[in-house]
Amino acid sequence: MGKLVFENIHPFDLTQTLDCGQSFRWVENEDGSFTGVVKDIVANVSYNNGTLTIESDSALDKDMWRDYFDLELDYKKIKDDLSKMHPVLSEASAYAGGIRILNQEPFEALITFIISQNNNISRIKGIVERLCENFGEKIDDTHYAFPTADRLSKLSPDDLAPIRAGFRHRYIIDAAQKVASGEIDLEVLREKEYFDAQKELMKITGVGVKVADCVLLYGLHRLESFPLDVWMKRALSVLFEGYKGDEFGTYGGIAQQYIFHYSRMHKELFD
Repeated sequence: MGKLVFENIHPFDLTQTLDCGQSFRWVENEDGSFTGVVKDIVANVSYNNGTLTIESDSALDKDMWRDYFDLELDYKKIKDDLSKMHPVLSEASAYAGGIRILNQEPFEALITFIISQNNNISRIKGIVERLCENFGEKIDDTHYAFPTADRLSKLSPDDLAPIRAGFRHRYIIDAAQKVASGEIDLEVLREKEYFDAQKELMKITGVGVKVADCVLLYGLHRLESFPLDVWMKRALSVLFEGYKGDEFGTYGGIAQQYIFHYSRMHKELFD
């Protein structure tokens, strides 16, 4: 049994971070902890009063988990700086300031955000889980690793019928084929000029600006990325009149998560 403990982690909110729509493989337990799969490791994660605890039947790599939860970045300073930009962002930062941007595996982020199109979080989680159960490597009796690009690239839309993702089946296959063949190298996009990286991802069938921005933020940790879905467009027009996503700067992706979560939890602001 592996166990890691990270202390003095502030600000941090486990529920906000794992259930805000940036990752779809975490399940909350009755005690407030979360169980999920990262790479091929099943882990239970809990947080209490500044202490983040990660437990697993597998050996745990401290550097990997430090990176996954972005523990080296000074979120307190970022939160304070963003709070000065706009009164509503100050409120959103106070409300949702425990969110951290996860460092997810890029191909998993690409596929899950293709699946996320015109979907809700609950349904996305179901499709992702069926994808893993049908095409991922088995880890234990109930958990599966995320399938590889090579595995998915060999499938047909009919093969994907059991996951019930509808029109997204061919998008998933096209993405897998472009990654598996090397036509698109996701790791290279970490350093590419932002709009060039965005355009590269949009070569994939079904990937538009919003999905590309999500992949860049949640899969490649491009923190300047500011994905705009229906909620965010509405939030900007109502709460940040005249603002555009790129005006939130180097840490726009963190601001986006604060605004998104705050807006989603305060629907009365839009009545």
